[in-house]
Amino acid sequence: MHEADLLRSFGIDPAVLDPAPPWTPCGSAAIERLRGRFPCLGCDAPSTVADTVTAAGLGRRWVDLCMPCLIAATPRSGAQAPLEDTLGVLRDAAREVGVALTVVTDGA
Repeated sequence: MHEADLLRSFGIDPAVLDPAPPWTPCGSAAIERLRGRFPCLGCDAPSTVADTVTAAGLGRRWVDLCMPCLIAATPRSGAQAPLEDTLGVLRDAAREVGVALTVVTDGA
């Protein structure tokens, strides 16, 4: 999702978001942010995702979300791989790591 769309979907003014540090290796700043137990911007539940957006004139800002709000804000449109292609990738991955895999589908 584009940053502006994410903020708009939750009705968030980027000026009210906490400033975020510059990019850090392996997301160490995001891990520290999660330890702070900030509320989700969408519903005030404890956040489980700490991400950043870059706001014009403001720089990087924290976006704290819980998993349900993140999923709700994730676009689902666009081309999707056919089921057989997806299953093929799963079978290949299972074979590569030596895991027995049985896939049961409803044929839909």
